[in-house]
Order: sequence, then structure tokens, then C-alpha cells
Amino acid sequence: MTKERLIYMPLGGAGEIGMNAYVYGYGAPDKERLIVVDLGVTFPDMDTTPGVDLIMPDIAWLEARKEQIEGIFITHAHEDHVGAVGLLWERLGAPIYARTFTANIASRKLQEKHLPDGIVKTVGAYPARTQVGPFEVSFAPISHSIPESSGLVIDTPQGRVVHSGDFKIDRTPVVGEPFDDDMWAEIAKPGVKALMCDSTNVFSPVAGRSEAELTDPLVELIAAQPAMVVATTFASNIARVKTLAMAGEKAGRSIVLLGRAMRRMVEAGLETGVLSSFPSVISPEDAQHLPRENLMLLVTGSQGERRAASAQLSQGKYLGLSLKEGDTFLFSSKVIPGNERGVIRIMNNLSEKGVDVIDDRGGLYHVSGHANRPDLKTLHEIIKPQMIVPMHGEHRHLREHVKLAAENGITGVVAVNGTMVDITGDEPQVCGFVETGRTYLDGSVQIGQFDGIVRDRIRMALNGHVVVTMIIDEHDEPLGDPWCETTGLAEMGRNNAPLVDVLEEDLSQYINRADDKTLLDDDALDKELRRVVRNSCQNEIGKKPEVTLIVSRLS
Repeated sequence: MTKERLIYMPLGGAGEIGMNAYVYGYGAPDKERLIVVDLGVTFPDMDTTPGVDLIMPDIAWLEARKEQIEGIFITHAHEDHVGAVGLLWERLGAPIYARTFTANIASRKLQEKHLPDGIVKTVGAYPARTQVGPFEVSFAPISHSIPESSGLVIDTPQGRVVHSGDFKIDRTPVVGEPFDDDMWAEIAKPGVKALMCDSTNVFSPVAGRSEAELTDPLVELIAAQPAMVVATTFASNIARVKTLAMAGEKAGRSIVLLGRAMRRMVEAGLETGVLSSFPSVISPEDAQHLPRENLMLLVTGSQGERRAASAQLSQGKYLGLSLKEGDTFLFSSKVIPGNERGVIRIMNNLSEKGVDVIDDRGGLYHVSGHANRPDLKTLHEIIKPQMIVPMHGEHRHLREHVKLAAENGITGVVAVNGTMVDITGDEPQVCGFVETGRTYLDGSVQIGQFDGIVRDRIRMALNGHVVVTMIIDEHDEPLGDPWCETTGLAEMGRNNAPLVDVLEEDLSQYINRADDKTLLDDDALDKELRRVVRNSCQNEIGKKPEVTLIVSRLS
């Protein structure tokens, strides 16, 4: 009889920051009953994924085992944990479990895709338990930068596993539940086999600060500004949005929310009760009639998103409001690696308008939602797990977290996306690898990372594009000369002649000397025409473009 095992495998979020998706399984090898933790997204950039709207984990392995999935558990409502729910759920089909606020956000995403009601099951916090197959799962409240964040306590026939989720140790958050040392100590009492733990800030040597520490510095900053103040942060960081709004109100300013995501998050917070109150806000239309020194705008786009309110304000007007010399713009957020270019572009646009830009390099106006190194050590000491498997971090974060665990005498293993880890015994053992990639939302369709579509788009962006059209008559003779159309290429070449003319002349010369064998063989003709175009472009403009051939044969 095959021995049953307990496994863990990340499909996203391990070896990167974002796009979180984790799998736990229990049972005979390859017949395990499974649960999925989080279905998140990450965001594209123009260098590597031009034109892509969102990036999601590749769930092909899960989809092939959809009948083995007992449930999907969402730890919190950040986009990198819940953003793919509406896009991927139909491929998995399992019920979704979440706490009230997260369930509200997940349900909205499903409604946007016209999926039926009842998919999302709202569950209570620890000690409430949800039984799914061989797993008993509890949502244990933990402090983070969004309300109702939870770690998961997963009880299995092989012992207890704790999945930390994103967390920080904040005992005085402005919104959401404080870190509860006693609760986590109680969870640890029966013994914890494995802790899967957030690794984001493992390199930050100083203990994290509380959200409550920001209010006074923000009030002081806002009150000192002579004109309009604009602040941006993650829309999902409702605690920060409320802190900024309260500080603005205390400084005597009227608050305006700009950006659909910002308004949606505040509405969800009030609907579900995680926000007991929020300062009064006014509409953008009413704001236009108030003195600038009495206004504070809270806007989306802290990561440089091109269509968000921050970017639009930096370029001109947004909903009738514009920035002027003497205004102040505060970035109350940390820039996610990879987003620096977009943020700097907005900062420079603002500077050109005479707007004073304040970022968070000094740490005075932002606190991280993730545990720093001393806080990770504190959680290790409370939980006392047999083993630690780091998650939510780039490879260097995971590796450093294993070293930190070793300092406390706890064994650990680096498990990047696609690494299957057997945690049945006393030490984690890598027991297999699954090929993982990414799924792109490209317009309204989903495409694979290796489908070639984005690759071709990048090649065209780098090298330009030439379309060659040629007609061959019923006697297998060229009907006239080939003609060309170019996109993304210089019009004139080094010989001071139009590039199209040079290409058409070179193609005509080749066709006139081509033998019948080549003209009759589509593959050979295709290869030679591409060679002529690319060589001619290389000689004229130093580029070898992508080439599309349209050869019509008259019958």
C-alpha cells in the first residue's frame, strides 16, 4: 500500500514578489487531496510584457487535478493574492473560502466576470474551523496593511501547518486586528510541523514600526503646506488611506478620493464593517470651488501605473482637477522593485509643474506591511516549528530566510515556484518539480507565457516590421514586382533613398534571377524573401526586422 504524504508546492510567489498561489496536498503520491491558498496577479511592464494587462500563475498542473481540489482559501484582499480569482476560477471550480472583507472583494471580482453567486463562502476567524477533505483550516487574524489579513492554521493527519500569509507585527494598527501574541502562542501549543513564512523584509535589520506612529508626522507635514496636498498609496492599504484622510482632516482640509480602486476599497471597508468610520469626503466637482489650501486629494497610482489618477494628474487634468506650482505630492508607499521607472516618470512630470514631491526615503511617512528580520525571528520563536519553508520573496529573500531559521536551530529549504516539498517527516524534502510559467491576460483572452505572442511583440518593438506582398500567376510566374510596407522603421536608408524603394528593388532583382524550383517551393521562397529583406535592411538602416510574407498564387 502506498504511504500517504503531506506536500507543499508554490505555483507563484516563491522566487518573486507577487502573483501568489500555493498548494497543499495530503494522500497517496499524485492522488493527494488538495487545497489552494491564494490566486494572485502581478503587473506587466513595457520592457518584458508589452501590451499585457495582467500576469497570473500557470495553473495547468492544478487544472489537470481539479477533481482533487477541496477548496481555495484567500488569506487577504491584496491583488497579488486575490486578483486572479475571477480570471482563473472556472478552470478550477472549487469553492472559495475567505473572511468577510476579503470575501466581499473576491465576490466583486467574480461578479465582474458574470459568474454565479455562492462560489465564495464567508468564514469566521480562529478558532472557527473549516473542514475540507483531510484538512481542517482556520483563518488566524494577523496584522498587515489591509483589513482582515489572516494566516492559515492547517491541521492534517500528519500534523499542524501554519501558513503565515503576508504579515507584520503591529500591535496598534489604525485599521484591522492587532498582532495577538497570546493567540499565536495558543496555536503553537499542540506543536507545529511546518511554518510557511513571508520573507519580503528579511534583509531589513530594524524592527517594524506601527501604523499608529504615522499620524502625527503626517498632520504636521500637511498643515505646513501652503497649497493643495496630494497623497498616493496602495488603494488596498485602507489603514494608510484612513491615516492620510484623518491627518488631512486634522490639518483642516477637505478630503477627495480619486481613482476607482480607492473608492471601491473604502466602500468595501464600510460595507463589511472593517472600517467603523471614515472622514467625510467631497466630490471632485465640489473640490473645484474650494481654495487649494483647503484641499487634500487621496489618489491611486503609487506604483507609476499609466492610467491611474497619479499619472493623469502629473500629465494634466483628472476629473477637472489639476496641479499647480506650490502644490505638494506625497508618496506614502514603498516602490515595488520593477516599478521605479514609472514612479520616477511621474515625479519628474510633477517637478516640471513646480510641484514639490516628497517620497519615503526617510521612512517618516510610510511603514511596511511586512515583517522585518527581528519580527520574523519573533514569529519563529512563538510558533517553534519543526521546519520553515520561506515564501513570498525573491530567491535571495528565501535563501536568507533559511539562514535566519538556521540561526534559531530550525531546518529550512528554499522552494521556488514549481518545487514540490514533502513535509511528512521531521525535515522538508524536495520530492519533485512541476514546470511553471505565467499566464497573461492580453486584452480579453488568456495566453501562455511561451505561446510566442508577447515574444513576437517584443521583436517587432525592437526591430520593426516589414510586410512583403507578392502575386504568382497561374503559370507560376511572378505577376509584377513584390511590394513592401514598413512599420517602426526609418523611412530613409544610408543611401538617401526611401527604404521601401530599396527593398522592392532588391526583391525584384532576386525574383528575376530565381530559378523555377524556388518559385514553386513555398518554403524555399519564403526563406529567400526573408533573407533578402533582412539583409537589405541591415545594410540600409542597421536593423533586421520581423518579416511577414503574403504570397498569393492564382489558380
